[in-house]
Amino acid sequence: MDVIESEGLTKRFGDVLAVDNVTFRVREGEIFGFLGPNGAGKTTTINMLITLMRPTEGSARVAGYDIIKEPDKVRKKIGVVFQDPTLDRRLTGWENLYIHGRLYGISSRELKLRIKELFEFVELKGWENKIVQYYSGGMMRRLEIARALLYNPEILFLDEPTLGLDPQSRAKVWDYIREIKSEEGMTIFLTTHYMEEAEKLCDRVAIIDYGRIIALGTVEELKSKVGNEIIYLNTTLDGQEKIFIERLRSLDSIRDLKVLKDGIISLSVNNAPETIPKVLQEAQRLEVEIREVRYLRPSLEDVFLQLTGKGLRDEEATFFDHVRMRRIRMRRGGRR
Repeated sequence: MDVIESEGLTKRFGDVLAVDNVTFRVREGEIFGFLGPNGAGKTTTINMLITLMRPTEGSARVAGYDIIKEPDKVRKKIGVVFQDPTLDRRLTGWENLYIHGRLYGISSRELKLRIKELFEFVELKGWENKIVQYYSGGMMRRLEIARALLYNPEILFLDEPTLGLDPQSRAKVWDYIREIKSEEGMTIFLTTHYMEEAEKLCDRVAIIDYGRIIALGTVEELKSKVGNEIIYLNTTLDGQEKIFIERLRSLDSIRDLKVLKDGIISLSVNNAPETIPKVLQEAQRLEVEIREVRYLRPSLEDVFLQLTGKGLRDEEATFFDHVRMRRIRMRRGGRR
């Protein structure tokens, strides 16, 4: 059953089109990821779905209720962890949760029991009566997750839940997200610009760029669009670009070819070790210089590169710096 239905959801701010005709479905009990760079429209989309922002065009239903006509009913069915911290730092952790719970109409007796359970769940037992300003960033994030779970929402919205956290705190938050899904069966809508986060957590992922969804599916379905393995060539194509690319396209083992920026060519192949010698042979014949060759099994970053021709992360580092970092993470067990 679909618990979120978006049809042509659009948001304009003056001349700026922030979200452009976004249509998707989120199934009950799944972790649905919205993956894209900063400024892609992720937070604007989530703000429309949680009724904080009215769409310019289109419609959506959350937990069966229309976000425009029935906002109060939507709000009773959802929990939200916003991208920016919204805790009162002058209050204790316990006071933050208690005030929030009372605002949602939870009885004092029930609320006290629930707060105790949630402090244990997010591993903050012993910190209940500490002023929030003395919490670490990771502890504040965990407290915000506890607050969002106070009234057992049907759908939990997490907007960049690990932004700015250290790796250990990020891993803790991932554990809580998995546990919420497995034990509560809760539907989770997660926005992120971390590829690894989307790969590790999400059942399905929508990739959004410049306000439009450019791909949607399971992680494996998205990776299959790229191929079994990716070869990256750092080349000089002076004078021989068209001929070299035509020769590569004629090779049976190459499923797809993309010319990226700065002389980078991306090849989707079924068997990289067999294909690389053929590619080098063609380069030698045409006197095309190959500065560097890398090959990897595809990740969501490769999917994004194939779809947009650019990397999702910061652009200060070179393309091959990103590839090297991914190889280091793989060797350290940072990827599945």
